[in-house]
Amino acid sequence: MPNPPPTLAEPSRQGTRMALAMLASAAVHGMVLSTQFVQVNPRLFEDPNLPMDVVLVNAKSLESPLNPDALAQVNLAGGGNTDDDRRLKSPLPASPQTQTGEEEAAMQTRVTELEQQARALLSQLKTDAPLQRNTPAPAPRPEQPAIDASQLNQQAREMAQLQASISQQWDSYQKRPKRTFVGANVREYAFARYVEDWVAKVERVGNVNYPEAARRQGVYGSLKLTVSIRADGTLEGVEIDRSSGSKILDAAAVKIVELATPYAAFPDDMRKKTDILSITRTWTFTRSDQLVGTD
Repeated sequence: MPNPPPTLAEPSRQGTRMALAMLASAAVHGMVLSTQFVQVNPRLFEDPNLPMDVVLVNAKSLESPLNPDALAQVNLAGGGNTDDDRRLKSPLPASPQTQTGEEEAAMQTRVTELEQQARALLSQLKTDAPLQRNTPAPAPRPEQPAIDASQLNQQAREMAQLQASISQQWDSYQKRPKRTFVGANVREYAFARYVEDWVAKVERVGNVNYPEAARRQGVYGSLKLTVSIRADGTLEGVEIDRSSGSKILDAAAVKIVELATPYAAFPDDMRKKTDILSITRTWTFTRSDQLVGTD
């Protein structure tokens, strides 16, 4: 018997299934396309309460380091005894006793090694002794030149003389007095006051003892003298730096400086700075028969 022809209900079921599948596919694609993927920050899952590494140091400084290597209880800019990137294992300073103990232990170890070497050499000498009896004696070494005792004595004397000469020169330099040279322009008050008083005294003595020969002959002129005075006021010496051209005036100037001695002793503030004061001054024998100290 032949199969009956398909009815109209079957095509409608297949269309319904196809429509549902397409609708589901469209919904899934729509969800996928509308979904946005956001990158998660991994630090959100880190523990905010991380441990803090603090280093205890046994020194400190007033300056804080620009780029610190670690955290500490005080500021410490630099320090240590090595350029390597290392840290101290203990906050306490190194113990000298510990270092001494290590040195003693190393020395004891070295002594033990030397004793062992000595024992080995002694045992080897005892073993080789019978063999050395039958061996010929070694050839004598060439004699070294004898030391000349006279030459050594001569060198010792030369060294002693050189040392004595150096010592004598050093003592002479140490004993040399401190000298100060001043001219007409004196800045320090102590020196300026002393020079003014000294010039006034020389002028007073010079006017009283004006050279009679210069007055008779009508000789006048100027000369420059350097007078050196010791700390006690005594005269050390007089030098003519520039002559007046007249022997009468030159000799009279030196004579007047000598007649004015002794001068005043140095005050305490001058004694601390100098032992001898050398004053350079220009002296003028005027037409009016007077001695005047000028610049």
